[in-house]
Amino acid sequence: MLDYFTLKLIWWLLVGVLLIGFAIMDGHDMGMGALLPFVARTDTERRVMLNTVAPHWEGNQVWFITAGGAIFAAWPFVYATAFSGMYWALLLVLFALFFRPVGFTYRSKLADPKWRSAWDWGIFAGSAIPALVFGVAFGNLFRGVPFRLDDTMRSFYSGNLFGLLNPMALLFGVVSLSMLILQGATFLAHRTDSAVQARCKKAVLGAGVVLLVTFSLAGIWVSQLDGYVIQKMPDPGSVLNPLMKEVVRQPGAWFANYRKVPALWLFPLLGYLGTLLAMVMVRSGRTLLAFVGSSVACLGIIFTAGIALFPFVLPSSEMPQASLTAWDAVSSHYTLNVMFWVAIIFTPLVLAYTSWAYYIMRGKVTSDYIEANDKTLY
Repeated sequence: MLDYFTLKLIWWLLVGVLLIGFAIMDGHDMGMGALLPFVARTDTERRVMLNTVAPHWEGNQVWFITAGGAIFAAWPFVYATAFSGMYWALLLVLFALFFRPVGFTYRSKLADPKWRSAWDWGIFAGSAIPALVFGVAFGNLFRGVPFRLDDTMRSFYSGNLFGLLNPMALLFGVVSLSMLILQGATFLAHRTDSAVQARCKKAVLGAGVVLLVTFSLAGIWVSQLDGYVIQKMPDPGSVLNPLMKEVVRQPGAWFANYRKVPALWLFPLLGYLGTLLAMVMVRSGRTLLAFVGSSVACLGIIFTAGIALFPFVLPSSEMPQASLTAWDAVSSHYTLNVMFWVAIIFTPLVLAYTSWAYYIMRGKVTSDYIEANDKTLY
C-alpha cells in the first residue's frame, strides 16, 4: 500500500487528469453545440455538425461523470461543501445539460424548421451554459468561496448564485467557454469539408484570439489578488481535519508555487503554445494537428489553474482556516488506495476503447452522406 501522503498527491493529479479528459473529449462536442446555430447555414449543414459527434458524445459523458464520482470518493468534504453551497449554480448546469440528450434525440424527428431551430438553440444552451459555469466556478475559487465550518465540521454557505456571477468569475467563464469552442471548432474542421469546414476554420481563429486575450487577463487579475498560504499545519501525510491548520491571505500568493518551482511555468506556456498551434495548423489545413494543439491548450490551462491553487481545493473567504485542501479534505488511506488500483486498471481500458471507437468512426461527415442517410441519422 502506498503511503497516505503519496496517495493524497496522486489523487490531486488524477482529479486534474479527469477534468482535462472531460475538457478534451466532452469539450469538443460541447464546443460543437455552442457553434451549432452560428456556423451552419442550412439544416443539412447543422446535421453534418451534429453527426460528427454522434457516435461519441454519450460516451464522452463518462469523463464528466467519472470526475464527479472521483471528487465524491476522494474528496467527500469538497463534494459535500461545494454541492450544497453552489446548489443553484449546479442546478443551472444540470437543467442546461437536459437539453443535450433530448435535443440530439428529437431534433430531426420532425421536418418542421421551427421545431429544429428550437432544438438547435436548446443544444446551444446545453453546451454553452455548462462551459461558462465551469469557468465561473474556477474563478470563484481564486476569490474564495463564502463558507465556514463549525466544531462538528458542518459547513455553512453564506453566498448566493448572483454572488458567484462576479466580473472576475465571468472572465474565467469566458476563458472556459472559448477554450471549449476552440476544441469543438478544431474537431469540426477535421471532420467536415467544404463550406462548413471553412467557417469552422474561422471559428478556430476567433476562439483562439479570445482565449489568448482572456487567459492573459485572468492571469493578470489573479496576480493582483490576495492568495492563501498555509502558515502552520501538522504532517500532511497524517490524518487531518480542515481546522487543524493556520491560513493567512497574502498578496501574490497564488503565484507562490511558480516562484518555488520555475519549471511549472511550462503549463501556462502550453496554454499559449497549444492555442497558437491550433490557429496556425488550421490555417495550413493540418486539422488533426490543430485538434492536438487545442487539446494541449486545455491541458495547459487547466493545470495552470490547479497548480496556482495547490494545495487548496476549496478556499474559504469567510473562514480561511476552514479552507479545504488536498491534505485535509480527503478520504481514508484505505479508500484512496483501493480507488488508486481501480483507476490503474480501468483508466487504460477506457482510453483503449475510446481510441478504438474514434479510429473506427474516423473520416469526414459530408452533406451527401447526410442526405443519403436522411432517415437514420441525427
